[in-house]
Amino acid sequence: MTAGSHADADYDALFRDVYPSLFRYLHRLTGDTDSAEDIAQESFVRLLGRGLPADEARLWLFTVATNLFRDSARTRKRRERLLTATPWKPAALPAPNEAVEREHTVARVREALGKIPERDRQMLLMREEGFKYDEIARVVAVAPGSVGTLLARATRRFLAVYDGELEEG
Repeated sequence: MTAGSHADADYDALFRDVYPSLFRYLHRLTGDTDSAEDIAQESFVRLLGRGLPADEARLWLFTVATNLFRDSARTRKRRERLLTATPWKPAALPAPNEAVEREHTVARVREALGKIPERDRQMLLMREEGFKYDEIARVVAVAPGSVGTLLARATRRFLAVYDGELEEG
C-alpha cells in the first residue's frame, strides 16, 4: 500500500465521520441547505493534501468552515450594500430584428471558426479574451516571436472562410 492510497482511505473515513456533523453545524449557522453543503464541501476540498492527523483535521475543518461562512456573509453584505447604492437596471432589450441579425452573425462566426485549424481558432479566441502574445505562445507551444505572424494568418484564414460563407448565402 502506498502512502497516497493510505491518505485517500483516511480522507474517505474522515469525510464519512465528520461531514454529517459539519453539515449540521453549517446548516444551523446558515439556515440554508445549499450554503451549508457548499461550505462543507469547500472545507473538505481545502483539506486535501494537507496531511493533517485525523484528530487535528476535525477541528481544522470546523475552523475553515466557520471562516468560509464569515467570508460569505461579508461578501453577501457587501453585495447588498453595493446593490442598494447602485441598483441594477436591466438593459433595454434589442429590437426583434436586431436580435435575429445578431444570432445569425454569431452562428456564422461559430461556423467559420469550426472550419479553420484548431490552433488558429484557439489563438484567435485567446487574443479576443485579452491574452498577451507570450501567454498565447505558451498555450499553443510556439515561439513568442511567431505569435503575431500566426495570428495574422489565422485572421486571414478566418476571414476567407467567413467571407466565402457570406458569398454563398
